[in-house]
Amino acid sequence: MRLSCCALFIVSLWTVCKAVSSKSTHTNNWAVLVCSSRYWFNYRHVANTLSMYRSVKRLGIPDSNIILMLSDDMACNARNPRPATVFNNENKAINVYGDDVEVDYRGYEVTVENLIRVLTGRLDSSVPRSKRLLTDDRSNILIYMTGHGGNGFLKFQDSQEISNAELAAAFEQMWQKKRYNEILFLIDSCQAASMFKLFYSPNIIASSSSRVGEESLSHHPDTDIGVHIIDRWTYYALEFLEGVSPASQVTMENFFASFRKEDVRSTPTVRSDLFRRSLKTTLVTDFFGSVRSIELMNTTVLRDQGNKPC
Repeated sequence: MRLSCCALFIVSLWTVCKAVSSKSTHTNNWAVLVCSSRYWFNYRHVANTLSMYRSVKRLGIPDSNIILMLSDDMACNARNPRPATVFNNENKAINVYGDDVEVDYRGYEVTVENLIRVLTGRLDSSVPRSKRLLTDDRSNILIYMTGHGGNGFLKFQDSQEISNAELAAAFEQMWQKKRYNEILFLIDSCQAASMFKLFYSPNIIASSSSRVGEESLSHHPDTDIGVHIIDRWTYYALEFLEGVSPASQVTMENFFASFRKEDVRSTPTVRSDLFRRSLKTTLVTDFFGSVRSIELMNTTVLRDQGNKPC
């Protein structure tokens, strides 16, 4: 009986703690968006990433707080019949490449080493500020990755792989170095859930397009260019995000519940055991939007007026 009471007390205490910490304490937002695939037939992976880029910019994260990594330049590919454009729908309603895209790492710059260096802050002093993830312990970070994956790895450039152990170790370095407050990790690839099964650092939500042993499928082709132009999970993620505004109160639980297996044709997976807050009260805009918090100080700051003449 005493053991049952103790267990009930621990569960109740955890529930109270989750409820108390329902509001985010972050003061800034960042996004790291990664397309790891090259070649024309992987057009959809570039479109996936640029679509996410468009969504986070629309919801308020500025280019200065976005690290965009594209392994290939589909907009300028010789096979593209509409140069300087990338579309994520066959109706060509939105050019997700746009007029103001800022690609931070392009082509062969998109490597496993560079991604890990960006995340952990271990960059050479010559790397410009625009290519750095300048986060702190009050930063909420959205990390989105797409490409070809397998059980425990994601391919880069068809010549490298990042493993789930390497990614987990990078996130732990970030936590130890106080480089984040919370992370939302999203991945659209085959066997995508395998990429976060080794995570052990706190304050991380992870979600994938497929579980281990499953393929992640494309949504539809554009017959004009002869390739598929977006993946199914990302397509439905964007469909949901189009209904979100910077002032929206929709939650991460709403976001994850919007994916239906019959639409995605794989099993979307969510891992939240490392996250301290409830998904029922965690806002989508805590990661996809941008805050401009003002912290009030109790001390008086005197500005030096100098020896100015009257």
